[in-house]
Amino acid sequence: MQDFKKLSVWEKSHAFVLEVYKINFPPEELYGISSQIRRAGLSIPTNIAEGCGRDSKADLKRFLQIAFGSACEVEYLLVLCRDLEYIDNERYLRLEGQIAEIKKMLAGFILKLRKE
Repeated sequence: MQDFKKLSVWEKSHAFVLEVYKINFPPEELYGISSQIRRAGLSIPTNIAEGCGRDSKADLKRFLQIAFGSACEVEYLLVLCRDLEYIDNERYLRLEGQIAEIKKMLAGFILKLRKE
């Protein structure tokens, strides 16, 4: 068991979720893209936290893989938000950079667990 709050990948993914929740979507997207990107983004730090609370490294690795999949989903949803002009290109580039860094960190963590 690990304290998820001490992991930099959790800190970065938590900060990312806070940014995603600040996006002002049009009212008609309340149950569409707005909901989807928030749920997928929230899944990243949530799965890191849940994996840290499990008994085995295998469980932690599985939850990190789920978090990675959610990060990939968010990556696409950011493209969609940009293309639909829900976010400007500057915000897109900032969020895309954050999610790319989170994905790299998750991939490294998963690789480290595979080698142990």
